[in-house]
Amino acid sequence: MRVALRLAKKGLGRTSPNPCVGAVVVRGGNIIGRGWHKKAGLPHAEVIALNMAGDRARGADLYVTLEPCTHFGRTPPCVDAIIRAGVKRVFIGCKDPNPRVKGKGIRKLERAGIKVASGILKEELLSINEAYEKYITTGLPFVILKLATTLDGKIATKTGESKWITSIDARRYVHRLRSIVDCVMVGSATVIRDNPSLTVRLIKGRNPARAVVDSQLKIPLDSNFFSGGSHVFVFTTKRADKKKIKETEKKGAGVIVVPSAKEGVSLKAVMREFGKREITSVMIEGGARLSAGALKQGVVDKVVFFIAPLIVGGEGVSSVGDLGVMRLEKALKIKDIKTKRVGGDILVEGRPGRGV
Repeated sequence: MRVALRLAKKGLGRTSPNPCVGAVVVRGGNIIGRGWHKKAGLPHAEVIALNMAGDRARGADLYVTLEPCTHFGRTPPCVDAIIRAGVKRVFIGCKDPNPRVKGKGIRKLERAGIKVASGILKEELLSINEAYEKYITTGLPFVILKLATTLDGKIATKTGESKWITSIDARRYVHRLRSIVDCVMVGSATVIRDNPSLTVRLIKGRNPARAVVDSQLKIPLDSNFFSGGSHVFVFTTKRADKKKIKETEKKGAGVIVVPSAKEGVSLKAVMREFGKREITSVMIEGGARLSAGALKQGVVDKVVFFIAPLIVGGEGVSSVGDLGVMRLEKALKIKDIKTKRVGGDILVEGRPGRGV
């Protein structure tokens, strides 16, 4: 199953809106077939592994990270291919959270006389498909809030300088995250101040879609945001100038008008729009106002903070805007904390608890 897990990870950032899946066929203690799902619409991992094994799959064991599908989608049901191949036993990492599949694949295999065991490395396997699980059960994307801060919680000096707070290793890590998610999103102030490209450059990987939240459509049309080759979303409100909307659309951007909120734009509405477009994962990369709005509106599923060994002090730009917290007991709690060293910086990951 660990071999199947490594294969599944090869699909990270490539299979959306499908899950990442790996599979191996084993006979006599030897792997005779292996496969991983490479892209939505292409053959699934089980089919690739079984095809590699050929006739030797009959009577063999199949290890697959996710419960085989039972319905016709872009490809035929994998469970039928497994039954036809004549495998003796199937070992499954975890059930498919898709209501159209959950448990049905296992039951169909068992009815065909195939022995099935599930729940192997379940937690590890669920973690690589956390975006798929949320999207398939709610229709909404999995949202990561990523920030790079100093020890005293600043993302820039009072003059706005922010390049670079973190090390090159941390920036490579962020580019890897970009290559995995479907879309990267920032606030209009970040585009105006930093003119970021939001592309993948420090590693080999595909560029995600890019989005900006701009309630009054203030960002310059010559921003790097509009270049880079991937799809661009601009979320604005009725306050935006109609002429500027047309000019922005001419740049190739999809301009989407959503309801307003105290923080400028309803981020819940933004996430619903993403869901309609099969965007299963979004990484918010700032700035402070957008970060605060995302936390207050409860759209964040995971926080990823890089903390650099620097102290700015004084009037530096805070990493998160005002959350309205007056007492510590009302502070947003972060749970399931994980930490590790990335270059000279510390990476802290966790999941927000109850809202503020």
